[in-house]
Amino acid sequence: MKIDLDRLRGSLLAAPQPGHFIAEDGALDDALTPAAVLFPIVLRDVAPTVLLTQRTAHLRDHAGQIAFPGGRVEADDRSPVDTALRETEEEIGLPRERVDILGFLPEYRTGTGFRVTPVVALVRPPFELNPDPFEVAEAFEVPLGFLLDPANHRRHSLHYRGALRHYFAMPYGDYFIWGATAGMIRSLADRLGLLQAA
Repeated sequence: MKIDLDRLRGSLLAAPQPGHFIAEDGALDDALTPAAVLFPIVLRDVAPTVLLTQRTAHLRDHAGQIAFPGGRVEADDRSPVDTALRETEEEIGLPRERVDILGFLPEYRTGTGFRVTPVVALVRPPFELNPDPFEVAEAFEVPLGFLLDPANHRRHSLHYRGALRHYFAMPYGDYFIWGATAGMIRSLADRLGLLQAA
C-alpha cells in the first residue's frame, strides 16, 4: 500500500483537542494518567516505515508489549510534543533534531488507565539509536503501508478484569502489535479513510 505523505499530513489534527478521544474497550472515564507517544514515520528510500519498540519484560506497565516511544507527562513538560520527544530520547536515543512534527491523532484512552496524546512525526535518516536497556528490549521498523492496510488488522479478545475485552492486532513476523499501539495505528487508518474502504 502506497502512502501519500501530503494526504497523511492533511488527515491529522493541528493541535490536541480536549474532549475528542478514542476509548479502548474497558477504558475508564476518570483518574486517567496523562501521557504522550511519538508515532515516528521514518522516511526510508523504498517506502516509509514506523519505528516501534518492544518493552522489557519487567516493566510495571505494558511489559513485553510492542509500543510507540513515549510515556507519562512530567511536571516540566510544556506540551504533549515535549513529553513525546523527551521520552523518545530517553527510551531509544533518537535525536529530536531528526524529528519533524506533522500533527496529532485524537487522544487515546486505555483500559490500563492512561489518556495518551499521539504525536505523529516524520523521522529523517540517518540516525543512530541507543535504546535504554532497562525500558527497551528492541527497537525495530515496520512498513507504514503494512500497518495501515486493514487486511492486516486482526480482531482478538481476552478476559481482563472480569470482562471480555475486544482488541485489534497486526502480527508482523515475530512481532505481535496490539492494544493501544494497534488502536492508534487504526486511528490513523480511519482518518485516512482506509477503514471505510475496507
